[in-house]
Amino acid sequence: MNYFGSPLGYIFAAIFVSISASLTFYFGHFFSRGIADLHAFFQYHPWLHLLLMPALGMRLWAEEIKTGTLECLMTLPIRTGEAVIGKFIAAWFFSGVILIFTFPLWITVNFIGNPDNGIILSTYLASWLMAGGFLALSACASASTNNQVVAFVVAVTVCFLFMMSGTEVVQAAFDGWAPVWLSSIIGNLSVMTNYDAISSGAIGLKNILYFASLIGLGLVVNATVVEIRRT
Repeated sequence: MNYFGSPLGYIFAAIFVSISASLTFYFGHFFSRGIADLHAFFQYHPWLHLLLMPALGMRLWAEEIKTGTLECLMTLPIRTGEAVIGKFIAAWFFSGVILIFTFPLWITVNFIGNPDNGIILSTYLASWLMAGGFLALSACASASTNNQVVAFVVAVTVCFLFMMSGTEVVQAAFDGWAPVWLSSIIGNLSVMTNYDAISSGAIGLKNILYFASLIGLGLVVNATVVEIRRT
């Protein structure tokens, strides 16, 4: 997909920036908090990514399948894995550019106060990694159907499950009948747990590997589904 050559890409970027700014200033009480940081900005990122990343990724393969161009794409001298990685990198890079468009907020808090820029930088990294994980899952959903709406709904559902797996509500559902190790594994699969760990400034190898594994697993499943459709 040519995100920068399509008006849809710029509309998508404008929607992300405008919604995140609105949530920050109106619902996050940016000025009334009296603290020069971007907590009010980043606290909504998981929910924005939950909706906008599936919207960004739903066309990656569903459109190819619907229009019949998937067969044409597969006749090119590239491997399925290369096509999968190429599409994913393009979408992930575009999500990173969208995050860069929000840098004026970072400049603003430095102008009005003395924020912890290390925390802000690590949270930007966490947000981008989360976007990558959600995009990888969304690409899998897109490859499984030729309907973009179905791909969007499936992607949002799967991403939501990965978000909520570490919450107290989900963990409480396993209390009393499931072994502790199973609850622990499900909790460690939570995107939010790893997002919060990185955004706190404690960038651990475990958290980086989590997102790398999530993206890698998504790409493997994506390539497998495309190969099945190819045969």
